[in-house]
Amino acid sequence: MIFYRHRVSSKKVSDSFYAEPNLGFSLLTRMNLKDKFNMKIENEMKTEKTAKFSLSKRHLIFFLVLFGLIVFAVVRSSIATRLDSFTIDEAYHIGAGAAYVQTGDFRLNPEHPPLVKLWTGAFVSSFGYQLSPYRTLQDKADERKFVEEDIYLNNDPDLIQSRARTAMFALNGLLLFLFAVATRRVFGDVIALAATAFLVIDPTVAAHLPVVMTDLPVALLSTTAVLFALAAFRSWRTIDLIFAALALGLALSAKHSAVITMAAIAIIGIVMAIFLARNAGIVVRLRRVGLVAAVLIGAMIVLWSFYLFRFSESPVTSEEQFNRSLAEKISDVNSPRYRAGLNMMARGHLFPRAYTWGMADTIRAGAEGRARSVFAFGNRYKKAPFYFFPGVIAVKLPLGLLLLTVIGAVLLIARKIPREFIAPLCGVIGLAVLFLIVLSTGSSYAGIRHALPIIPPLALLASLAIYKAVESKSYLLRGAVAAALIAALISAIPVLRPWEYYNETVGGTPNAYLYFSDEGIDISLRAKELTEYYNENLRTAGEIPFILYPMRQAERKGRGLDWVGKNLERDAEKLDSEMLSGTVIMGARQVRSKPAFREATPIARFGNLFVFRGVFHDPDTKVLRLANRANNKIYSAEPDIEGAIKLLSEAVALDPKKYHNAVELGNQYLKLGKREDALRAYQIAKENAPASDAISELLTRQIERVEAEPLEQISPLRNPKVE
Repeated sequence: MIFYRHRVSSKKVSDSFYAEPNLGFSLLTRMNLKDKFNMKIENEMKTEKTAKFSLSKRHLIFFLVLFGLIVFAVVRSSIATRLDSFTIDEAYHIGAGAAYVQTGDFRLNPEHPPLVKLWTGAFVSSFGYQLSPYRTLQDKADERKFVEEDIYLNNDPDLIQSRARTAMFALNGLLLFLFAVATRRVFGDVIALAATAFLVIDPTVAAHLPVVMTDLPVALLSTTAVLFALAAFRSWRTIDLIFAALALGLALSAKHSAVITMAAIAIIGIVMAIFLARNAGIVVRLRRVGLVAAVLIGAMIVLWSFYLFRFSESPVTSEEQFNRSLAEKISDVNSPRYRAGLNMMARGHLFPRAYTWGMADTIRAGAEGRARSVFAFGNRYKKAPFYFFPGVIAVKLPLGLLLLTVIGAVLLIARKIPREFIAPLCGVIGLAVLFLIVLSTGSSYAGIRHALPIIPPLALLASLAIYKAVESKSYLLRGAVAAALIAALISAIPVLRPWEYYNETVGGTPNAYLYFSDEGIDISLRAKELTEYYNENLRTAGEIPFILYPMRQAERKGRGLDWVGKNLERDAEKLDSEMLSGTVIMGARQVRSKPAFREATPIARFGNLFVFRGVFHDPDTKVLRLANRANNKIYSAEPDIEGAIKLLSEAVALDPKKYHNAVELGNQYLKLGKREDALRAYQIAKENAPASDAISELLTRQIERVEAEPLEQISPLRNPKVE
């Protein structure tokens, strides 16, 4: 357009020059003016071409560097995690995803939305994954067993894992790319590349890149969605609004916790549409509020698309096919407000039924908390303190990255950054704060993986330090940023088995189990090394070990292991004893919880997998075995209630403080119509349950009902340990 205007102007000058030769200038002067004008046009054209070339070159450099970072992340992670086994949830997710793809049925593993499962399920199914026919399932434990037997017994688990890792590297690499593009859209090239580099360096991100779990995808997609939303609510352009809706829809399809992201985007949108709309009339503001609503509705449409726009989980019937009915699942939730919201979702068909079922499970197990104490910061808590998750982040991030984050926070507070960065940074930090608030009121068993949505906002905060160092002439700032980056690289990049990484504040990776026992320590990733140790040292000697490491029975069978408890008749004497004699294999998380092993010296150690030999007094293990055997009898296709009662009675007598066993015992007596026995069991549970926990109030009401009402009208109390 500039060139066109200049050509028109030039034509007018030349026309006037030839039409009116006697304007008071000499012919030479007029020719000089024309030449100068033409030279000016040529210079402007050259400048414009140079600017376009520079812009194009900058784009190319940005994407080349970004591509290099993502490739490095994948290569580094593939090397560092190559010996990892499946996490405790991966087989469940992969098997369910394969079932989704092959049958169009979403009944399995509904506690997680389908994005990750469909992605990996499609990939493994394309190579011939063998799927068993559906059968009636008795609650979650039975469903897990059904799916995991397919992975470990009917397929080659190592081959499935290799294919699943390839699929997840591709998915998470793509999500890193989208995160960088969204960051660039709001903050520019330097911040985008710096934030991506932060994530690439972080060992926890490296550990999650290949695993079939939903934590990293929802973390990346949540921040990406907020960034796209910030851009959309600033420009109000259709294309930006579409990108925001797509990103939010993908986040919702990755994990239920993305409803927090949805709430954050709704708040940001309303604030920007109404309160930050300068010189805008009421009509414009209302129209923008409508556009915010359109983004949320668009995200819901994306979510529904992953369920094939079908309310029912089954393609052949509208009848429920879950392992436990939706009504029962909602009734398990303690909070009346949550129950009311879930019932509204179910009756109004706001979400696919499987999504609502999963939301109920998430609220029960996550927001309201599982019946687990936590060992953190060197102390045991019945419920984790409010600072648990900030503390976990502080010990899981490399110190160099923490220093960059602190510098970035100082720059933001001091407003030493571009003014246009402040509002979007506040929006992203607001997302992190919302997640922290929800996490602080929920369960802490998972540790850092549930806090992963906070890491990308911290990466953006830390990238401010790099941005300022690039443009600043301060040698102090540049030196501090360079030192932090070098320290982070030295601390993080060489680490193998990055899932177990902890920084130096808690003695580094080898000693972190002395301070923490959440899933950030281990999540069954050492099963292959356990198998190798068994084959090399125990199988040939004919020794049968105690395997206390949290390794699924299907995997133990699939890998050819033998262990005390595999054959109940053969091992009856050992199972009835409180003593463990011979070889005992356990994870670091178990070591801290068992007094007999805290001071014992292992004969072998593989990271957070320990092998002990000797004679150890361990009554807790006997109680756990009794409870597990009882649950197998209760949650099976052919329940054995009398057999379960016998096992649970013994477990409660040995350790009444494990109140969840007494809850289950009361439930079984209730099923048989034994009022006095049920009352006694519930009262034992009430005496030992934490007074501050919701289960205490539920037990009080259950006892009152059992005392006064017909037993057939009373439902069993949901065992908090089942979740």
